[in-house]
Amino acid sequence: MMKADLHMHTILSDGFYTAKDIIIKAKKHHMDIIAITDHDICKNVKENYQFAKEEGIIYLPGIELSTIYKRRPVHVLGYFRDDSYKSEEMLNYYKFIREGREKRARKFIANLKTYFGLDITYEEVYSYSTGIVTRPHMAKALKNKYPDFTLGKIYGELLGDNSPAYVPSCEISIEEGINLLRRNNCVVILAHPTLLKDDIKDFVLSQDYDGYEGIYIRNKENDELFFRTLAKKRNMIITAGGDFHGTPGDTIHAEIGEIYIEGKDLQVFLDKLGKEI
Repeated sequence: MMKADLHMHTILSDGFYTAKDIIIKAKKHHMDIIAITDHDICKNVKENYQFAKEEGIIYLPGIELSTIYKRRPVHVLGYFRDDSYKSEEMLNYYKFIREGREKRARKFIANLKTYFGLDITYEEVYSYSTGIVTRPHMAKALKNKYPDFTLGKIYGELLGDNSPAYVPSCEISIEEGINLLRRNNCVVILAHPTLLKDDIKDFVLSQDYDGYEGIYIRNKENDELFFRTLAKKRNMIITAGGDFHGTPGDTIHAEIGEIYIEGKDLQVFLDKLGKEI
């Protein structure tokens, strides 16, 4: 039975591995289908298709959009049915986010100094990235400068959504994100709904997705059943992903192939994508 892991990241956003590394790992872990879903960018698709084909893996181009509601981050996954990942609108979006992330990082760094007395520079943070700066790059700079800090402290207390230093990643709304993906011929999925904060959960779940990422590494007891029941009620689909980043010491994301869909769930997703395997 074919298996698909539909959520993972490369060095193009906040992952530790290249796309080729990920495809090799997917083969090693007996995945048949993978989707690379870097934050706010989708690049090198032709090369990924070719290398995956050589390795006997089916690669799907995807993206994880950073949207916001009530200052809370909400991530929305898009799976491209065609080559709209390189449309003028999407290319402009990648540029908008890249420039916005630089401004965000500089503000974050200033806030870390103001609220916690921590001293890192933008140049240090940028050195860990490949052009798009995200929180994991800030975390690496903090860990290097303050090695006694645990990753839990860095991601929770210092860089987390509830930190006084926190800066929202962008100004695009959930509705804008969904509409952007629909205009560019994507299957639209709410990423890791189990992570939603209680004060925004009902509103976020009510939006017009094609489905929920109901099978996720950080699901709590009965979460999958809850999201499956809600998806069935709303005529939506269920997807799964490990959200692989590959960062050393990472305990909150899965290894490639640890979380996946198969059988009917996979077939329904492929039908929605319009892809025959």
